[in-house]
Amino acid sequence: MTRTEVLRIQKYLNSKFDNTKFTLKNSPAADDSMEVYIGDEFIGVIYRDEDEGEVSYAFNMAILEIDLPNAADASLI
Repeated sequence: MTRTEVLRIQKYLNSKFDNTKFTLKNSPAADDSMEVYIGDEFIGVIYRDEDEGEVSYAFNMAILEIDLPNAADASLI
């Protein structure tokens, strides 16, 4: 991804989620993706896709069950 794409996506995420701590870093695995962080915490990957001249970006975030609040927590109701 180009530097301009990275900055545009980062600005979009910060605006969309009302949070200025999103940063994107080069993915060591592939040229068509960027790692997404909030502060120092890795939260997911953005993939770039181009099909018939149309460009899109897919944000993939895995949520581990262990990170979720306890299901018995009354505050969930």
